Amino acid sequence: MRELLYRSLWEHRDALERGEYSSLELTLAHLDRIGEIDGEIGAFLAVDADGALCRAQESDARRRRGASRGPLDGIPFAVKDNFCTKNLPTTCASRMLEGFAPPYDADAVRRLHEAGALLLGKLNMDEFAIGSTNESSSSHTTKNPVDLSRVAGGSSGGSAAAVAAGEAVFSLGSDTGGSVRCPASFCGVYGLRPTQGALSRRGLVALASSFDCVGVLSRTPRDAREIFSALAGRDPLDATSRDLPASRAAHTPLRVAIVEELFQGVVSDEVSGAVEKAEKAFRNGGAVTGRVSLPSPEEALAAYGVLVAAEASSNLARYDGIRYGQGGGREDLFSLYADARGKGFGEGVKKQILFGNWVLCGENRATLYEKAMGVRARVRKCMMQILSEWDLLLTPTTLTTAPPIGMERTPREAFLADLCTVYASLAGLPSLAVPFGRDRAGLPLSVQLTAAPFCEERLFLAAELLESIHQ
Repeated sequence: MRELLYRSLWEHRDALERGEYSSLELTLAHLDRIGEIDGEIGAFLAVDADGALCRAQESDARRRRGASRGPLDGIPFAVKDNFCTKNLPTTCASRMLEGFAPPYDADAVRRLHEAGALLLGKLNMDEFAIGSTNESSSSHTTKNPVDLSRVAGGSSGGSAAAVAAGEAVFSLGSDTGGSVRCPASFCGVYGLRPTQGALSRRGLVALASSFDCVGVLSRTPRDAREIFSALAGRDPLDATSRDLPASRAAHTPLRVAIVEELFQGVVSDEVSGAVEKAEKAFRNGGAVTGRVSLPSPEEALAAYGVLVAAEASSNLARYDGIRYGQGGGREDLFSLYADARGKGFGEGVKKQILFGNWVLCGENRATLYEKAMGVRARVRKCMMQILSEWDLLLTPTTLTTAPPIGMERTPREAFLADLCTVYASLAGLPSLAVPFGRDRAGLPLSVQLTAAPFCEERLFLAAELLESIHQ
């Protein structure tokens, strides 16, 4: 059944409808794949084989009765370990949440279950989604299936690696500043960050609430469209979610703008070359292309760092050793907190909390936090103006291909890691990482498409155009 592992969602749907194989056989093939290779790749933190096989049998029974629930019925998927899953561990790859099993499913997981999809298990991540390489997990580092000496990216590295390695048909991740798009780029799969509010965040463990999004990782843009459609819509238990407005049609011919600032010596030649080839592909397809300018990248990155740290310090304050954590047995409250947080959090999380608390203290709130909010407002205003004149922004997704595991980065290199993805995050816009060729070493290259709010369909159509060129 190995030949099944790299088919798209729609290829599986058609094969299941034809009776070429059953959902049970498809699920067993993926569980066998996980057992065969995941010890080396490390995409999973927990596997629910019994639950997946039970749901597969139920899906096959529905199909025999002519009661299939649609394209997702019987399709195996997996989710990042910061999505709540009923009676399954949800640890956020942190010692702080060891042994925690929520009593409910996140809204995104619930919707996929209702569509008939089969949850295989929970995927590795940077601890509490703080990181960009998947090397800060309290369990292990996820390796890139394309080259095991390279990182899978973060913080949704397990989500991208599982799809790229044929361990799941699709997966869910979370995207704060690029945490779906970065690993999608490194592993050679599609990674969607939807419009802020398009998908419910209920049951997604919060890092930075005004940035966090449920994201989709898939093998094709058509798959991403179907999964997004199944997840989208207002959740009455999440006040930040909303019903999708009617999608606005793109102009004819399509208008695609390239961001000048992302080609000024910070992007590798091969990544830059991929964007230039994508621009040429759009022109050959009849699109109009041009250049635009965005606010200072370093100012945008600094604002993003300040705001995420501030929100993270607030959200992570709940992990205090009382309701969560392993801090029992202390005589006084201070010792309880210190013991639980000292042992439960890794170094990266502690630094983020300290920085966030400092940002919000005294005069820093005005000089840092409020100034960062002003930068965010200017970035959104500028991007909305550009996207009123252009249908899509075309940029790199990452500055380079996947770096080696354990590579030391200078503070400036770490600062610039989210350069290409942070604009869409600050503005709350939909953005899609699109695999687009390989470099000389065989590592995946990627370009990024960004559209106006609730114009995800533009992203899917443009990605299908690029996909057709590379088939």
